[in-house]
Amino acid sequence: MSFSLGIVGLPNVGKSTLFQALTKKKVDASNYPFCTIDPNVGVVAVPDERLDKLAIMSKSAKVVPTTIEFVDIAGLVKGASQGEGLGNKFLNNIKDVAAIVQVVRNFEHADVIHVHGKVDPKNDQEVINLELVLADLETATNRLNRAKGQAKGVVPKELTAEIALLERVVQHLEANQFASTLDLTEEERKTIKSLNLLTLKPMLYVMNVDQEQLQQPLELPDNTIRICAKLESELAELSDEERTEFLQELKLQASGLDDLITASYRLLKLQTYITTGPEETKAWTINVGTKAPQAAGVIHTDFEAGFIRAEVVNWQELLNASSWSGARDIGKLRMEGKEYIMQDGDVVHFHFANK
Repeated sequence: MSFSLGIVGLPNVGKSTLFQALTKKKVDASNYPFCTIDPNVGVVAVPDERLDKLAIMSKSAKVVPTTIEFVDIAGLVKGASQGEGLGNKFLNNIKDVAAIVQVVRNFEHADVIHVHGKVDPKNDQEVINLELVLADLETATNRLNRAKGQAKGVVPKELTAEIALLERVVQHLEANQFASTLDLTEEERKTIKSLNLLTLKPMLYVMNVDQEQLQQPLELPDNTIRICAKLESELAELSDEERTEFLQELKLQASGLDDLITASYRLLKLQTYITTGPEETKAWTINVGTKAPQAAGVIHTDFEAGFIRAEVVNWQELLNASSWSGARDIGKLRMEGKEYIMQDGDVVHFHFANK
């Protein structure tokens, strides 16, 4: 299971620099608005030291990490939802992402102009959030008008309920509130899922700071992390060993990109389980709370349908035991059934019925 994140922000906040560091894919990061005219998409391998260690133990022929797809769109400006700066076109490019990463500038640089003439993170955030709300308002209003147009004669209960729901959504958005803050039942969420509302998606805020700010203590709001995009761009050009040494010199435990990936998993309530053997060691992304049969179904739908049981061991306990048989001998290898809830770092061998 892979997932995608859409990167948004005003021009010159460091989006393209961050994207370049993430994907090592060169994009036009010139110092002017609308430099990224077409959406840039990059698939990033999720760093996971557990895989390499397990691959060595299993003598795996290859290592297959899980991935995240990042979609970088052109810098948005005030009025984007009405087409200013071609913004509406680009907002459509992130309709299908799982979550939105909003990059907010919090650094001063005389050579990097700010589209509003001054660095004001709170104002920048408000501008982007308003554009997302307005884009959703247009989407929801259009859907509501179509639904009302269908309401002629004897109106089905489902259509009546949909109209009432859309009216609530529109009213909420008109009050400049994210759709995610509207109290919705699971059934109502399913009804409006096809709208792909931007403000219904989880949001992660990335505060782009300079290197000095990065090393200063700061209390951040929920779903907010700090990254120095310029530093990440430099780190992306180093070898793994050089990167580790550089981070140690800066007294940083992890890179900003690692923090971004960790925060994304936490935001979306995702976790990883692992399969390992001579052929390959591979990471699989699942939702927190997923049961064993559904986890097997991520590998292949037939695995879920034919699920019998799963052999499960924590990755560290497996390494400590040096092998599957060793883990079994010391009682660390467990047999789990259909009700087992998967845990992050589980190493699993599924048993299923052949059809």
